[in-house]
Parts: sequence; structure tokens; C-alpha cells
Amino acid sequence: MKFPRQYSLKEIASLVDCKFVGDQDFPVQGMNEIHVVTPGDIVFVDHPKYYEKALGSAATIILINKEVACPDGKALLISDDPFRDFNKLTRHFKPFQVTLKSISESAEIGEGTVIQPNAVIGNNVKIGKNCLIHANVNIGDDCIIGDNVIIHAGTVLGADAFYYKKREEGFDKLLSGGRVVIKDNVEIGSNCSIDRGVTGDTTIGKGSKLDNLIQIGHDTVIGEKCLIASQVGIAGCVVVENEVTIWGQVGIRSDVTIATGTVLMAQCGVSKDTSPNTTYWGTPFGEVRTKLKEYAAVKQLPGIIKNINK
Repeated sequence: MKFPRQYSLKEIASLVDCKFVGDQDFPVQGMNEIHVVTPGDIVFVDHPKYYEKALGSAATIILINKEVACPDGKALLISDDPFRDFNKLTRHFKPFQVTLKSISESAEIGEGTVIQPNAVIGNNVKIGKNCLIHANVNIGDDCIIGDNVIIHAGTVLGADAFYYKKREEGFDKLLSGGRVVIKDNVEIGSNCSIDRGVTGDTTIGKGSKLDNLIQIGHDTVIGEKCLIASQVGIAGCVVVENEVTIWGQVGIRSDVTIATGTVLMAQCGVSKDTSPNTTYWGTPFGEVRTKLKEYAAVKQLPGIIKNINK
């Protein structure tokens, strides 16, 4: 998320009421999660396990809960609760906006686009040309839809990220200020849910086709010409490269990359990166021919055991 203008380190520290280390005029241009930070961004870290990663990231302002040596060319915001203060910044720069009409007056709708009854189009949404938005679709604030996109009934674009911090009193939600971006020639089936990014974009690439009842988590990027079948669940911060096929009921954990040309057979449980142009099956998943050989071997075990016991 980039701010509407450049802020100083002192200004940001005042917004969250915390100390800072560095030049008070150090430039601050935005805030992002660690996987999408660029110079000028704030990133937060609240666990020693991730201090080194945050301090060494592309972010130049680190919101941290301990006074540490400040890397050259960077600045620190010292907070007793970085998670809370990151939320303060999101609330300040991306506050919730009420939508007073089914189609917000700030939405931009391209020529030839049809929006069926009971669809809700949020604030600052941009929809391209020749799209078809079916009944009861909900497109949240700031979403970007390309040309020739079809979205079927009941689908939600731009729900909040499923991202919580466990505290003694319960779960504390990390606020979402990002977007969903749908490229040209995408079709999305009914009753799908595509969460907005926390600070960045959740993206569906050009020409990809999604079946019904699919969940895609925050900040995930789906490449071009991908095919995703029903009941697939993809966690946040996943990268699915181009021309990937994902069959029904596949589950993909966060922070993995599905390489170009991968095929995931039905009910795969994907826990790590895949190799290009390879087909996988099973839970835990593996290359399909290897898994089938393992399964065939397991089926022979009762006969082997019976012969041993003779």
C-alpha cells in the first residue's frame, strides 16, 4: 500500500505514538507485508525469529518491538506492539468506507459491461469493458476488474484476509487494506471467495478460469491461463505460475510456489514448492507415478504379512 504522499519518519511515529531511530525527515512512502516490500515501505515484526529477515528486507522502515542496531540506510519505529500499530496505520490510510448504493458512485464501469440485479459494487472499483457480473456478486472496495471478465452469482471479491494474532483475550485481527485484481478474459464460477491483500494485491492472471466454490487467500497471485476446479482452497501468499491445472478439493498451504505447467490431481495436500511441468497426487503429495507405485506396494502388504506368518 502506497501512501497518498510521502511522509516523514517523525509524522508516522506521531500517528502511532512510538519512538523512532533515524533522521526525523527520513522518507516513508507506504507500508507492506514482507513478501512485497519495496524501499520506502514500513514492515512490521514482533518476534525475534523474524528480526533478521525484516531488518534485511527491502523495506527501509522497520516497525519493531525491540531496540536493535539500525541497518545503514534504514530507520526504526520502536513499538511495544507492532501488530497493533500496523493496524493503526491501516485504519488511518485505508479506513472503512460505507457503500450507500448497490453500485457506488465512485465505481467506474466500462462500456458494454452488464451488471445483474442485487450485485454490489464497492467504492473506487474499476470494471473494464464487456464484462458480465451476475446477480448477488459482491465486489469490495478498490477491486480492479479487466475486460471480458465473467463473474457468476454469489461470488465475493475483496473479503478480509484470514490473518489473526493470538492474544490472551482472544484473536486479534490484522486489518486488510489491499485489493483484488482480476485481469482480462477471466471467468470465476459461483460462490467463490477471493480475499483482498493485507496491503498488496490478490491477483488472478489473464485468461484463467475458476470453477465454483473456490477459496483464494490474501495476497495470492494466480498466473495466466490457469484452470482451477471446484472446492480448491488456496491459502494466503501463494504464487501459482502460468498454465497450472488444479483439480477438485486440492488444498495449498501458504507461502509456496506452484511452478509453471504443474498439474495437481484431486485432493492433493500441497505443502511445498512444485517443479515445472510435473503432475502430483496424494497427501502428503508427490509426483503422481511415484505415489501410485507406493500405493500399489502398500496394497501388497497384507499378502506379504500373511506369508510371513505361515
